[in-house]
Amino acid sequence: MAAAKPGKPWLAHPTRTLEDLPSAVHLRSDTRLSTFGGWRDQAQPVTGFFYTTNKNGRWWLVDPEGCLFILAGVSTVKTIPTPSAERALVQQFTNKSHWADATVSFLYSNGFNGIGGWSEQDLLNRCQRRLPYTPILGFMAGYGRQRGGTHMQPGHLGYPNDCIFVFDPEFAVFCDEYARRLADTKDDPWLIGYFSDNELPFKRESLKNYLALPPADPGRKAAESFLRARHGQNAPMESFTLQDQEDFLTLVAATYFETVSRAIRKYDPHHLYLGSRFYSVDIAKGPLFKACGPFVDVVSLNYYGAWTPDPAVMKMWTAESGRPVLITEWYAKGADSGMGNTGGAGWLVKTQRERGIFYENFTLGLLKEPGCVGWQWFRYSDNDPDDKGVDPSNRDSNKGIVSNRYKPYTPLVDSMRRINQRIYSLADYFIKGR
Repeated sequence: MAAAKPGKPWLAHPTRTLEDLPSAVHLRSDTRLSTFGGWRDQAQPVTGFFYTTNKNGRWWLVDPEGCLFILAGVSTVKTIPTPSAERALVQQFTNKSHWADATVSFLYSNGFNGIGGWSEQDLLNRCQRRLPYTPILGFMAGYGRQRGGTHMQPGHLGYPNDCIFVFDPEFAVFCDEYARRLADTKDDPWLIGYFSDNELPFKRESLKNYLALPPADPGRKAAESFLRARHGQNAPMESFTLQDQEDFLTLVAATYFETVSRAIRKYDPHHLYLGSRFYSVDIAKGPLFKACGPFVDVVSLNYYGAWTPDPAVMKMWTAESGRPVLITEWYAKGADSGMGNTGGAGWLVKTQRERGIFYENFTLGLLKEPGCVGWQWFRYSDNDPDDKGVDPSNRDSNKGIVSNRYKPYTPLVDSMRRINQRIYSLADYFIKGR
């Protein structure tokens, strides 16, 4: 049983867990794993860095040792900056360095093989045991803060009229300068790749929105030039067609991804470009995936609103982009956590055990799809209501695999471990069943 949010009706959803698979599958754990957590059974060319490949009718990541790899990660692996949480950290771990070592060991022992964005990566990278990682850079977000005009919205940064500044001549210059920092990690084999931004507004009505910007805005000028090139110098600006809207959105997206990709690859030619984390209704827009495909290595999506991944939609993502996909945000909140659970987009379920059931059902759906190369659960720890500095979507909800005082949710983690320690056996099972 799940609800969209508190106060909404509880509804039953068809659900599959490991026990619904043959016992020979759900009882078999993966063995012969590489240093990075990859599957040694089918060796690939060794490059010393992560890359993508399509083998046996399925997309995979390949780790630096040449082993097939599916990412089972957690994002926002960081400490909590409130006085009560800081006291809890000292009581349990003594200091942040010991917290980092214990946390990486905790993730590793429960089958996780990666760390997502918004994590304390510098600290985690100093641990004795390491896990592959995927930082979020913030090209457009950084440029927007420098330029001015952005504002915080629940879950992501907002832009004027939902128009990103991709047509500003200064944006490409900013990206080149911003990407220089990537030279510091370009030789790190534990780095999978980069997200360039989070949840940018690629709106269907982008053409209308850009035309409503101030007359001197470069985005307004780009929209006007786009329409004049199609319909003549004297074309009325309000007379655009549905095809014009779709094509202009494609232009916005392609310009963004090409500009950012060029900057990333100039300073770091080794690691993957993982896209900008699409979200909301964007995930249904085929032209958006076609626009990013030539410039990214992996398409990344924050996937909410589905109890089970939709096979048709997932196949569209790969077909349109020509790239594998990574699910970079999804979660369920437990009503038994004692939290308000009013923030965030994830499902609400009744217990921690049901959070685990959701994890099993959702990841089995992802592993069945040949275009999916992994996922990152959002997030490591619960929101802390005492932390007033975060956006409203991250203030009062049970999203973590540990509480905001670092106590694991054992029923949830048990289910996570059951899946994570079998991801290659499960992927192989689904390949052979097709």
